[in-house]
Amino acid sequence: MTRVWFSILVVLLLVAGAVFVADRPGSVSIVWEAWRLDTSVAVLALGTVFVALAVGWLYVMLRKIFHAPRNFIHARRERKRRDGYRALTHGLAAVAAGDAIEAQRHARRAEKLLATEKPLTLLLSAQAAQLAGDEDGAEHHFAAMLNEPETVFLGLRGLIARALKKGDEVKALGLIERARKLKPRTPWVLRGQYELLARAMRWDEADIFLAEAIRTKAVTAEEGRHHRAALLYERGRSAQQRGRARDALDLAARAHALDPGFAPATAWYAELLEAAGKHRRARKTIESAWRLAPHPDLARAYGALYAGESDLARVKRFERLAEIHPGHVESHVARGQASLKARLWGEARRHLQAAGSSGDAPPPRICRLMAEIEEMQNNDLAASRKWLERAANSTAPDPAYACNACGAQTPGWSPLCPHCRRFDALVWRMRPGEGAGADAESGATAFLPAAIDDQSEAVVGSAAISPIQPT
Repeated sequence: MTRVWFSILVVLLLVAGAVFVADRPGSVSIVWEAWRLDTSVAVLALGTVFVALAVGWLYVMLRKIFHAPRNFIHARRERKRRDGYRALTHGLAAVAAGDAIEAQRHARRAEKLLATEKPLTLLLSAQAAQLAGDEDGAEHHFAAMLNEPETVFLGLRGLIARALKKGDEVKALGLIERARKLKPRTPWVLRGQYELLARAMRWDEADIFLAEAIRTKAVTAEEGRHHRAALLYERGRSAQQRGRARDALDLAARAHALDPGFAPATAWYAELLEAAGKHRRARKTIESAWRLAPHPDLARAYGALYAGESDLARVKRFERLAEIHPGHVESHVARGQASLKARLWGEARRHLQAAGSSGDAPPPRICRLMAEIEEMQNNDLAASRKWLERAANSTAPDPAYACNACGAQTPGWSPLCPHCRRFDALVWRMRPGEGAGADAESGATAFLPAAIDDQSEAVVGSAAISPIQPT
């Protein structure tokens, strides 16, 4: 609209000028050396306009000719830039679709066309190499990202994942410390920091960073409570090995207070209390934990409190313990074992049969105890052998600790999974194999984003894979 009004204004001015000249006729004489020019004012004005237009046109043409090389180079650069971004877009789409060959082809083209846009091309090249299984190529591109301010954090994340897949946890810890300096409140950085410190058995430092992760909600309160109990337990064990009995007892008490159902810590805490002469408190500690979650470790610790009593007296003790959580498999097993040692064969059979009737078939530990009864009570080696055969062929596995990350099973709890080295991932399962994870590699780097950790998801998704909450 502004242009229309401007055009109308120009036309009006020209018309007004023409009318003004027409109403005031006159003549003009121009003398130059031997030349003389006589004309009217109107003709002179018209000629002046034409000369001005010719000079302007000539100026424009000369300017275009002078700037032609620069304009050509600029247009060529813009065309390359557009083609480069098109290749980048197609490359990212190919990565998302899982087409490694197309992704690498577009990545090479984007690198060639977008030489000045390194952050973007490095990202695509790293993801394409990762998708194609080129670990060395991916690591090279992630390392190159460290030289670009825009991609240094992503480069560190990729290098951490590569280091973990190679089993180089020392290098991964150094890289994640550098990442924390760049973005100290990023959830996966906080999780990775305490996870790697725990893998290095630097329990005190891991506890500090876990507390920060809980405070910033990078870790849920429930998950953090169990992790802290595990760290306090390990800190206490270290203090005990160094002869600091008081510190060990204090750390064990804190671990038990955070998670009373954490059987290894509770059993050890009761052991320390008994050693300190606090028998009644040790008994109540185990009984309160049994009320939450009966466990063989608690039964063993409870029996150790009364190791000096007779077998019959210990049967009475375990009756009292079992009454806290009657009907539970571990209550029956504890009473059955105590009765077996006291040679109360009927009681032992009754409780072991009750413990073994919860599934389709009795688990191996029940079969072995029944074999022991047959041999000790009746000296029936044939019946005992049948029970041992049932134990060997049983389809119902014994309760065990199973890793939530990789599914590996182990009879005892440890802070790190023996298979994938995930921290605090071992969970007591009455039926191992149910609900456990199946990917050891993803478990080893569970705190890392899926975009880096899983090469089958090189672009799709960027949220952190959260460890399954131990129970």
